[in-house]
Order: sequence, then C-alpha cells, then structure tokens
Amino acid sequence: MNIPNQYVDVALLQDKGVTLCIKREDTIHPLISGNKYRKLAYNLLEAQKMGRTTLLTFGGAFSNHIAAVACAGHEKGFRTVGIIRGEELEDTWPSNPTLSLAHKHGMQLHFVSRSRYRKKSEPSFLNAWKAHYGNFYVLPEGGTNTLAVKGCEEILTEADAKFDVICCSVGTGGTVAGLINSAKPHQQVLGFSALKGDFLKETIQKLTNGKPWQPITDFHFGGYAKIDADLVHFINTFKKNTGIPLDPIYTGKLLFGIFELIKQDFFSKGTQILAIHTGGLQGITGMNQVFKKKNLPLLDIG
Repeated sequence: MNIPNQYVDVALLQDKGVTLCIKREDTIHPLISGNKYRKLAYNLLEAQKMGRTTLLTFGGAFSNHIAAVACAGHEKGFRTVGIIRGEELEDTWPSNPTLSLAHKHGMQLHFVSRSRYRKKSEPSFLNAWKAHYGNFYVLPEGGTNTLAVKGCEEILTEADAKFDVICCSVGTGGTVAGLINSAKPHQQVLGFSALKGDFLKETIQKLTNGKPWQPITDFHFGGYAKIDADLVHFINTFKKNTGIPLDPIYTGKLLFGIFELIKQDFFSKGTQILAIHTGGLQGITGMNQVFKKKNLPLLDIG
C-alpha cells in the first residue's frame, strides 16, 4: 500500500528547526481507516483459516473498532456481533452515527451493563454468547492482540528510515507496539497516551519483548475521551492550516502534544519527526453531538 506522508508547514517548525511529517494512515480505506485496518488484516486471515464465519467483539458508543469490524466483516463476508458497553444505549442507538454505521453493515448489536461488560474476558461470559452464535472468532476490545501487532509492524516502510522520531497515540497499545518492533535502531518511538495513567506499560512490554520506547502521558486532557475547548480549537486550527483532519480521542491529542513538546524544545534542532495518523475520523459526528450538549465548540467536519 502506498500511504502518503504529508509534511506540515507552519511557522513554529521553521522557528525551532524541526521537521514534522504525518503518515496518512487515515486514507488507507474509506471506512476501515488507519490502525484498525492494520489490526484486522491478519486477524481476518486467521479467522478464515480457522473456518470461523462470525466475528464477535466489544466496544463503546463511539468505538472506531466497532465500526471497523462491522465494515470489514461486511466486506469480507463475515457475520459480526458487537457487545456494546452501556445498556442505556439500547433505546437511543439509531441516533448514534457509529452504532448506526455498524448496524447498517450488518453487525448485530447487544447492549450490556458496565458491570457485566467488565467480565467480557471471562470464559463464562463468552460461552453464554456461543449459544446464540456458535463458535465465533473473538476480537478483543480495541483489536489489540499479537496478530494486530503484526499488522501494525507494517506501518513503517524503508522510506521512513530517514526519520529520527516516530510518534503515535496510544489506546490499547497494539499500534505503538508494532511501531516499536519495526522501528530502526536509531529511531526513538514516543507513545502519547490517550488515557490517564501508565498502566499499559506492562502490556506493551510483553508485545515488544522489552524494546525501548518512551511514553508521553501529559496530553490525555483528563482521561479517555475527555476533551475541552482548547483541544477543539487546536484541531480546527490545525485542519485550517494544513488541510489534515484530526479526531479528538487520539490524533488530536497526539498532535497537540507534539506541538507542545516542540514549543518546549523537547526535540533538538534538525530532528525529523514522523507522526502516525491512526484514523478515527468516523467518530467526529458523534462527538459533536456530545459537544453540543456540553456547550463546547464543534469540530469542523466540512
């Protein structure tokens, strides 16, 4: 796949003598974008190899993973099942753009309480669904497993060896693990956490055999899916200046963090940075519904 690298040209970069380029993984597929495409690629091959015809997975109201699994399953001929966190969504899901998209592409949606959802990895929980759907192929929440990491190892190409620093947002850890595994010895990998806390370190260490990387935990804006007016303003301004849309959950925080670090002279002069755009743009419409209720400014989707 020929994924474009798009250079960013703003005054701050020139002032600091730093180069920033964005790998546009969001352009990989019109519906299955960015890291979700990478995470699913080898998992779908494995499901076919095992003779499984149903994919079962988990996610929240605006989950990029849920949308991607539904669309990929539809494209590849799988039946898909989504276990959705929050039973209160059952009566309102048709107005949710993410869940509506998933249903449109054939996903069977089941809404469970948050307490029950936390038991999703327990054998008894999964066995209960086998009575409905038979012997399905399980994809974990967020899609991270060893096959997902394998897919994400293919994000970097030989042409990317010229970059000094690789930056990526971190959710469940699979994407950054793949980047860590495939980065060249001279390249530093920075993982910008979209969640509050550093509890993913152990998970990522297991997926990377302990290869070095640096977590950046200062730009989560209070936790997963926490957003304020400053972040919305940054995303809208970034799009106006560069033409590159960002999502508020992952890539918006990633680029905000990168620019803050550049302002703080975190990167030495002459550093070439490659930021990975992991997609997630499908969730913007739904997030704007939330912003409107909270009287926050809206993200530009034009």
